[in-house]
Amino acid sequence: MKSIDKLTEGFKNFRDGRFEKERATYETLVDEGQRPEVALIACADSRVDPAKLLQADPGDLFIVRNVANLVPPYERDGKFHGTSAALEFSVQHLEVKHLIVLGHAHCGGIMSMFAKPADGVETDGTHFVAPWMSLVKSAFLRVQGTMPDATDEEKARVCEKSAVMVSLENLMTFPDIQERVADGRLRLHGWYIDIRSCTLQIFDPVQQKFDPVE
Repeated sequence: MKSIDKLTEGFKNFRDGRFEKERATYETLVDEGQRPEVALIACADSRVDPAKLLQADPGDLFIVRNVANLVPPYERDGKFHGTSAALEFSVQHLEVKHLIVLGHAHCGGIMSMFAKPADGVETDGTHFVAPWMSLVKSAFLRVQGTMPDATDEEKARVCEKSAVMVSLENLMTFPDIQERVADGRLRLHGWYIDIRSCTLQIFDPVQQKFDPVE
């Protein structure tokens, strides 16, 4: 239970430290509601915490986290759509001005696409990861076809960035996002971070490439 004890102690330290110092900020956010200008789609990876990496303050970011920071295409099929619901809330209710897709290096979700089960048979009991990752199958196949001599690690780095592009494309399948982008109320951004080297790259839509932040 040491890991749980660490978390409860962490909460106590937060309560007695930062919360006390910023109590007025937290109370205002509760009483007046949140008004973040930025929504961010990030990976659930425990090593890539957007609020910490970007040094965000309470109320700055509306964060959606899932496996491999993916955005599914717009669908109205009556099923459960957690990421789509979060996007709808951030755009329609919070009226954010920016949507960032934050990809990252060494993503377990992306690497799972390169795994080769023994005899081609899935035996690990997973049911949801593979269908979810099929959202970026086109990026995976493109990398496999254009980089046949590269290692899986090298392919994964390219695929991780390609996945960001797929998610940006899927964002534009949402009618309310299309409308807001068209009239300038909303901007989309593609970011890619490597925690090992602590580097951030931002996609340049004009040059069609990721540029490092110096």
